[in-house]
Amino acid sequence: MKKVYVVNSKGEQEPFSFQKVYRSCKKSGAPNDLAKKIAEKIQQQVYPGIKTSKIYKLVKSFLKESPVTAIKFSLKEAMRKLGPSGFDFEKYIAEIFSKNGFSVKTNQIIAGKCISSYEIDFLAEKDNVFYIGECKYHTFAGARVDLKVALYNYARFLDISNNPKFKNSKTIIATNTRFTSEAISYCNCYGVSLLGWKYPKNRGLEHMIEKHNLYPITILPSFKSHFKNIFAENKMMLALDILDVPLTQLVKKLKLSSKELEKLIKEAEFLLK
Repeated sequence: MKKVYVVNSKGEQEPFSFQKVYRSCKKSGAPNDLAKKIAEKIQQQVYPGIKTSKIYKLVKSFLKESPVTAIKFSLKEAMRKLGPSGFDFEKYIAEIFSKNGFSVKTNQIIAGKCISSYEIDFLAEKDNVFYIGECKYHTFAGARVDLKVALYNYARFLDISNNPKFKNSKTIIATNTRFTSEAISYCNCYGVSLLGWKYPKNRGLEHMIEKHNLYPITILPSFKSHFKNIFAENKMMLALDILDVPLTQLVKKLKLSSKELEKLIKEAEFLLK
C-alpha cells in the first residue's frame, strides 16, 4: 500500500502508521479486536496532509463503544487542560509526588550559597533527601523541554546544593511534553532526573499515571474549565480525590451543585473502579 504522509504536532510530515494507532488504542485498554478495527477504519480514512490532531479526534470518536478506554485515551488532552498557565500543573505534579510518599511544598523560595533567593516550583522530601523540582508546562503538543532549560536548572541546583541545609539533595525536571535529545544527554550526564511524556522509557509520566490511577481531574468528560481553579485551590487535582470525600462535604467545600458533582463522581468511579 502506498505511503500516506500525515502532519504531526510539530508541523512535520511523517508516514501514517497503522501500528501506532493500534498500539495507542491498546495502551488505553481497548481489546485487540476493537483496536484493530479502529486502526483499519483510520487507515481507510486518512489522506495526504491530514493532521495527527484530526486522527486523534477520529480515534476518540470510534472508541466511544468502550467508554473507559475513550476517557483514558484523552489523557494527553486532559494534561493540556491544566493550562494555560503552569501553576495547576505544578500542583498536579506535587499531588503525584505526595501520593508516592513524599512531603511536598509548592512555590518555595530557598537560598543557595551565592544567591539568597531562588523560586522553585516544588520541593519534595523523602528519606531525608530533598528533590528540587522544576516544572515545565506546555499547551502546544509539539513543544519540547530543551537544553537551555536543563542548563539553567542545573546551574541553580549547584548553588542550592551548596547550602548546608540542602546538601543531601537531587534535582528533577517534570513536564507534560517531551525532552529534546540534547536535554536528555546533558541531564543523564549530570544526574538530573527527568519525568516527562514517555520518558524515562516505560517509567514516564503517562506510565506513572496509568499504573497508580493518578489521572488528572480534567480527564473526566463532565469537568468544565471554570471548575479548574476551584479544585486547584482545594488541592484536589486527581480524579480519585473526589472519591475520598462524602458528597455533602464536597458540595460545601467546592461550592458546586450536587448534580454537577454527582456526575463527576460517577465518571471517576467508572474510570477508576
